[in-house]
Amino acid sequence: MTEPTLHADRLLVLLRQIVGTPHVLVAPHATARYTRGYRFGAGKVRAVVRPRTLVEFWRVAELCVAADQILIVQAANTGLTGGSTPDGETYDRPVILVSTRRLRGVHLLGGGRQAICLPGTTLHKLETVLARHGREPHSVIGSSCIGASVLGGISNNSGGALVQRGPAYTEMALFARVTPDRRLELVNHLGVVLDPDPVRALERLERGAFSAGEIHWPDAQGHDSTYIDHVRAIDAQTPARFNQDERRWFEASGCAGKLIVFAVRVDSFPAEKESRVFYVGTSGTGTLEDLRRHLLTAYDEVPIAGEYMHRDAFRIAEAYGRDTVALIRYAGTRNIPRLFAAKAWLDDLCRRIPLLPEHLTDRVLQLIGRFLPHQIPEKMRVFETRFAHHLILRVSSRIAAQVEADLGAILDGEAGDWFACTQEEGTRAFLHRFAAAGAALRYRAVNGKTSGPIVALDIALRRNDRSWFETLPDALDGKIIEKLYYGHFLCHVLHQDYILKPGISAEETEHEMLALLDARGARYPAEHNLGHIYTADAAMADHYRDLDPCNCLNPGIGKTTKRKNWKAEGV
Repeated sequence: MTEPTLHADRLLVLLRQIVGTPHVLVAPHATARYTRGYRFGAGKVRAVVRPRTLVEFWRVAELCVAADQILIVQAANTGLTGGSTPDGETYDRPVILVSTRRLRGVHLLGGGRQAICLPGTTLHKLETVLARHGREPHSVIGSSCIGASVLGGISNNSGGALVQRGPAYTEMALFARVTPDRRLELVNHLGVVLDPDPVRALERLERGAFSAGEIHWPDAQGHDSTYIDHVRAIDAQTPARFNQDERRWFEASGCAGKLIVFAVRVDSFPAEKESRVFYVGTSGTGTLEDLRRHLLTAYDEVPIAGEYMHRDAFRIAEAYGRDTVALIRYAGTRNIPRLFAAKAWLDDLCRRIPLLPEHLTDRVLQLIGRFLPHQIPEKMRVFETRFAHHLILRVSSRIAAQVEADLGAILDGEAGDWFACTQEEGTRAFLHRFAAAGAALRYRAVNGKTSGPIVALDIALRRNDRSWFETLPDALDGKIIEKLYYGHFLCHVLHQDYILKPGISAEETEHEMLALLDARGARYPAEHNLGHIYTADAAMADHYRDLDPCNCLNPGIGKTTKRKNWKAEGV
């Protein structure tokens, strides 16, 4: 038996002693759900480790750093760019993936004004805990339904649909960094007095064993309090929010896995108990842009949310997301993470049975969806036939009357139309918009023989960009079967999914599209991790090097080098 094999075996023995044998996964079928991304990315690992406590997490990280292993820390694996999964097999050291799903916990501070979240805490769990105190987390739509984690959002500066709150951000965190001489160092910027010894500190934090006197209320930010003014600057030549914006990098915030984060402290917000939803339709891009500018500047406060869908996205979401809307309506958001986890388990099982067709669960769900009644109101379906562009607008009761009057003036019948939603209609409208996010994947899964790959872009347009709707050159447009445009319109953030024709290269097509976006002054990604799709600019690459000088945590992110100590590829 060779020395490398002995070393590998010894490492696995030690990992099993820390977390228990059932929680060190090595077989490909056992690791698949962790090593394959939700939409993109896959690779091999030496092991997947699932610690149960923060102390176990620390000891696993300490062991892996000492053994010169690459460490990829994964929260919920709901990302879209492969940023928390291995990228192929081109690493110069073995990869250990640590799943933090079992590390759940929330400690409320100041009656719920702030919350300390452990690594596996989902947005949905935080939303549920805060609701008892009449408060909300940073994000309450979309991600919370599929089990995304609070820490994942912070690490990736994730965006969200709520206009007033901006990207996920905090300056208060407890994290470990790897020093240049490859030691693990615990850094406490959480605003809570903890022991200097890492094991005792983590054990106390997990139990919430700290007194009111040990909780400090520093000047540090628990969210981006400047975002409202930023998004209201509608004549600025830069986007409102995008991942590579240096203003929102701070230790754990924007670290993209280059730090080992044990806890973050975030602000919560008073729940909006009374709000109104308006549904807007127009075929004029200029009309919708005029409305966006008005909504952001005409009132004492900005709207709560403004979600955009193009007619084609509406149509594809109705055809390929009907079961998703029905599932959320009837099962409730509380059960959705479990159901998505069950689907992932079934998908893994089906892949291991050669006789079963690809994407069997998606095919079954699609078949069920065909027999379901329409999940969206008749009024919305009528608007789909009348208008190319749709906006779902939620505002507080404080400005609802003003907004209603202004909609009547701006949308005069020729420019467009609108209606005030009942509570049920508003809920269904937002669920339909949420279903659009997965519609391209379902389309591809069901129509794999007649469609090619998907190019999914997440872009931030300039705040002063009036020509916001994309027009592709004929040659590029001819490569595409379906285009799905949807997004957070008031922030000028768009998600653009392209289902390509069979045989078309996704990589080449994406490069063509990114060149067009560069010419328009757009930035990308807007609210997702760079993952292994987007290229980090020089400033972000330097940021990653500062956080992780040995390049042993999530190497290769942003298409940077995967090599130890940031050596150039091939050196």
